[in-house]
Amino acid sequence: MKAFFYFFVKRLLHYYNYVYFRDIKIYGQENIPKDGGVLFSPNHQGAFLDPIIIGSMTPKKITSLTRSDVFGGPFQWFLDAFQMLPVYRIRNGYSNLKKNDLIFEKCYKLLSQGRFMMMFSEGGHHDEYFLQRLSKGSSRLVFQALKQYPDKKIYLMPVGINYGHHRQPRCSLHLFFGKPIFVNATTDSNLTEAENINKLRDLLEERMSECLWISENSEHYAKQKEKINRLTTQLPFDELKKELKFNFSTLPNRKKFNTISLIAGTLLSIPNIIPLWITRIVISKFDDIVFVSSMKYAMGVFFFPIWWFSSGLGIAYTFGNTIMTWYFLICISSLFLRQRILLS
Repeated sequence: MKAFFYFFVKRLLHYYNYVYFRDIKIYGQENIPKDGGVLFSPNHQGAFLDPIIIGSMTPKKITSLTRSDVFGGPFQWFLDAFQMLPVYRIRNGYSNLKKNDLIFEKCYKLLSQGRFMMMFSEGGHHDEYFLQRLSKGSSRLVFQALKQYPDKKIYLMPVGINYGHHRQPRCSLHLFFGKPIFVNATTDSNLTEAENINKLRDLLEERMSECLWISENSEHYAKQKEKINRLTTQLPFDELKKELKFNFSTLPNRKKFNTISLIAGTLLSIPNIIPLWITRIVISKFDDIVFVSSMKYAMGVFFFPIWWFSSGLGIAYTFGNTIMTWYFLICISSLFLRQRILLS
């Protein structure tokens, strides 16, 4: 049952991604190894949207490591179905850290069986385009896995998730799978464990940087960030990365809202005023702005269709199926047109 649920949601979200994002460009999918265990290491700019993107846009089932405080309670069945494993941190209590031993043992075994896993190496989410300093967690995990299963092939896979906007739907998404690190060939028996782990982390950081439009926080970063917009993200990944690095001053800035666009956006909000209002209330409950896009994504895939269906039934009962059909068309088209006008 859980396996069926996992793949059903995986396919649903795969297709929904092409609704939430205006266009999706995937690069380097052929780089994903097919002959061993793979630990995906994406950047982390979109809260829980990031693991959804990786999980729904890769071919196999992925086991994800996530913070332990989201486990337990009424959603535990879903967490298990989505192949999520808890990682305990010192803030969860020193006594809980010992639980990580069993979790990591399971991870080593999964990688030795040629399974896909995912772990965020930046340590925490953020809303900047450049790569944060990586922790040693993912590098230590693959090193220890190889140490326990030296005859198995294990890879560390750099991934870049590049959002055209961190808080607006219908932006572009460039998903870049970089050159995998073959752990077996990268580690050196003449080095200490700490030196090998640092070597893996440094190489991972280098290759993850290659997967991002903006790889570092330079003195020009604020200006470069303004050049990532609806127009420039139509360029191929390599071309946009090059332009942002060397010729960013020639690129157009993000669109500034004017009175006309704001009025038009407000008018187009009317058919969906209730779900939009509820979405805004839900988002306001989160202090961390990184969750904005994730919550819009979740509301769009679940709440908006439920609202349209339930309200459409009432309209069909009162006015007939023809009016209901027009209602659906107006709600959906106005929502897409509204976002087209407001997207910077």
